[in-house]
Amino acid sequence: MTALKPAQPRPPKPSFVKDPLGFVQNPDLKTGQVNPPKVVVVGLSGGVDSAVAAARLKQQGHRVIGIFMKNWEDDDDSEYCSSRQDFLDAAAVADRLGIELQSVNFAADYKDRVFAEFLREYEAGRTPNPDVLCNAEIKFKAFLDHAFQQGADFIATGHYARVRRNPEGKVELLRGLDETKDQSYFLYRLRQDQLDRVLFPVGELRKTEVRAIAESLGLPNAKKKDSTGICFIGERPFREFLSRYLKTQPGPICTSDGVQVGRHQGLSFFTLGQRKGLGIGGVRKAVSKRSANRSPLVSEEGKGWFVVKKDLETNTLYVSQDHDHPWLMSDWLSTVDSCWVSGEAPLTPTPPLTPSANPDDGHGAGHFGVKTRYRQADAAARLAPVTGETNASEDTHARRSSGANESQKKDQGFALHFQQDQWAVTPGQSAVVYDGEVCLGGGIIAQANP
Repeated sequence: MTALKPAQPRPPKPSFVKDPLGFVQNPDLKTGQVNPPKVVVVGLSGGVDSAVAAARLKQQGHRVIGIFMKNWEDDDDSEYCSSRQDFLDAAAVADRLGIELQSVNFAADYKDRVFAEFLREYEAGRTPNPDVLCNAEIKFKAFLDHAFQQGADFIATGHYARVRRNPEGKVELLRGLDETKDQSYFLYRLRQDQLDRVLFPVGELRKTEVRAIAESLGLPNAKKKDSTGICFIGERPFREFLSRYLKTQPGPICTSDGVQVGRHQGLSFFTLGQRKGLGIGGVRKAVSKRSANRSPLVSEEGKGWFVVKKDLETNTLYVSQDHDHPWLMSDWLSTVDSCWVSGEAPLTPTPPLTPSANPDDGHGAGHFGVKTRYRQADAAARLAPVTGETNASEDTHARRSSGANESQKKDQGFALHFQQDQWAVTPGQSAVVYDGEVCLGGGIIAQANP
C-alpha cells in the first residue's frame, strides 16, 4: 500500500495592493508579491491628456511622480497667463491620483533655447513653430535631464504619439492612433536616446476615450477645454504679444501687380496664406444676383485677400484675391537643420534634386508622405540631399544644430519635390517626412519655389 504524501501547502494568495482609486499594482503571480515598480516622471500640464497618462501608468503598477513645468513667467499677472490655473489643475489631478507633484521652473532655459530663436526667426521674416523647438529643447531635454537626476527610469507625457522598436533595434516614432490629434509632427527632432526612455500612454487612445477614462476616474479636469495657444504664448492676441519684443516698421500692402491697397504695421506679423487680420477694409462683400428663372436672390460671397509674398528689402506685403495665386504654389522646397529619428537620412545618396531638375529624371529615393504644416494631409514627395547652392540659408540656421548628434550635424538639409503643387509653403515651418505610420524626421523649411 502506497503511503499517502503529506499535504502540500497552498501557494500564498497574491497580495494585491489597492489605492483609494481602486488601482491595483501588478503582482508577481509566483510569489504573490508586488513587483518593484518603475519610476516614471510624468509631465503634468494641467490638461486631461497628461492626467490620463499618469493615471494609466499608476494603474500599470509604476511609481508615478508628476512634474509641472513652468516655462514662461514674464507676464504672470496678465489676464492671458494661464500657468497659475494650469498648476492648480495639475495639483488637483495629483491629489486625486495620490501621486507626488513637483513644480520645476524652466523659464530661463525656455527664453534662451526657444524664445530667443523664435524672435530671431520672426525678425528674419520667417514663421517659426515654437512647439517643435520646445519639445526638443525643454520637454524632452531639460525636463528629461531633470527627471533622470531624480532617479526616473522613464519620462512620460500626454502626447498623441507612439514608439516601438524595429527588428534592427532602432526606436521608431509612430503617429498617434487618433489621426485628428496625432502630434508626431511636433516630435520629429527627438533622438534615439530620448525616445528610448519616453512613454506615451495615450498614444494608443482616441481623444473621446481619454475623456471617458478621465470622467470614470473622477478627474477634476475631465471636461477641461484643450489648449489652442502656441506653446508659451497661450490664448492671447498674437500681434500685441509680438510687438512687445520685436521692432516693427510700417510699410505698404500691395497687390501682386504693384497697386497699393493699404498699410501694414510690420512684416513680422504676417505669414504666407494668411487671410484674416490684414486690415484691408471694405474689400470683402456679398454680391447678389437672380437665378436664370428669376427665382429669389442668391448671395455669393466676395473674395477675400491672401498674403502671397513678404519682401523684406522693400518692406512690402503683397496680397492677392486669388487663393491659388502662382506665388502661393510650390512643387519644390529645401530645408536646413534636418533631424532624423534613426540618426541617419532615410535614403541612399543620389544626384541632388534642385529646382531646375526634371521631376521625372529618376533623382531621389522614392516617394514619402510629407507635411509642411501641422493641419495638413500627407503630400507625396521625393527626397534628396540639397546642394550648397540650394542650401544658401544654412548659415542662418546652423546655430540650431549645436545640440544635434554627429549624424545630424553631417546632414544639414534635404530637398523635396512634390507630385502636386503645395499651397503656402512657409519658410521657418517644418517639413516632416513619413513612411506610412512611421515619422522619419524632418527639417526647417529654408526656401521654396517660386
